[in-house]
Amino acid sequence: MAIPWLCAGNPARAEPSTPTAALESARPAPDGSRLLTAAESSDGLLDLRVHSTAMNADIALKVLRAPDDSTPAPVLYLLNGAGGGSDASSWPEQTDIVDFFRGKQVTIVTPLGGNGSYFTDWQADDPLLGRMRWSTFLTRELPPIIDSALHGSGANAIAGISMAGTSVFQLALDAPGLYRAIGAFSGCARTSDPLGRLFVDAVVVRWHGNPVNMWGPPDDPAWLANDPYLHADQLRGTTIYVSTGTGLPGPLDTLDAPGIRGNAPKLLAQLTSGGFLEAITSQCAAALRDRLQSLDIPATFNLRPAGTHSWGYWQQDLHDSWPMFEQALRN
Repeated sequence: MAIPWLCAGNPARAEPSTPTAALESARPAPDGSRLLTAAESSDGLLDLRVHSTAMNADIALKVLRAPDDSTPAPVLYLLNGAGGGSDASSWPEQTDIVDFFRGKQVTIVTPLGGNGSYFTDWQADDPLLGRMRWSTFLTRELPPIIDSALHGSGANAIAGISMAGTSVFQLALDAPGLYRAIGAFSGCARTSDPLGRLFVDAVVVRWHGNPVNMWGPPDDPAWLANDPYLHADQLRGTTIYVSTGTGLPGPLDTLDAPGIRGNAPKLLAQLTSGGFLEAITSQCAAALRDRLQSLDIPATFNLRPAGTHSWGYWQQDLHDSWPMFEQALRN
């Protein structure tokens, strides 16, 4: 029997939601968070702006609409890395998501912002980063708004790169049952051991935040509470995809690779800092693999023998993980 949301060739399908239709259909979240604006973008995406009550801030989102508005569609949330999508470092600008998902009955949502935040709820407002309540926004405020505005089916998946490769696990633990599948590309799930703390501190400080405002001083129990490695048993039943390289130069670390376009300084940075970061995430991924195996929790690990911390590999990771996400969202 045909599955309606997979039948991209159905001639009776309706067109994607218009900005006006999205605004008219959108309903506020229980705490009052609401869709403020919707507009067509030149890149074929929908630009949304949502007010978050928890953060008292307006959050921009890039949305690729499912092609058939007459049929409910699942939602795949794609999180950017530590820069939050700044400097054109975002899924829509660095990958082929528009072409790849064209004709697939799924809505793709990429929030912009959250640099250095780990997309978590911080204990205290930060003097420079402000009020960070990203977990509340992503798991409680945003989903009902997206589902009402864009005819969501209630089935969700989430994937993230680098910093967000940690966040996807934390978000799944914060909101059990919200995500049927999670994908962590070049992330570090363990956050409370010495290596994990060093990685977290480096990311937050790089974006001028204070980690103490996030999870408190080093002896605060919040560091343990927010470590997905320690709470991996709670991930049972969720489809999990984890990928990383080793930091050694790989097939997408060349001058003609995606995102490089002959830029030698950019390639050098990818091979040096990108190689260093991926060497760390490689250790994290191997530890998480062993942890999940010890708990007898199924998960797919793509531990490449080479490759750096860069968009070309993350685009391929999205392609490779999509069949798993699609199956999870279908059930």
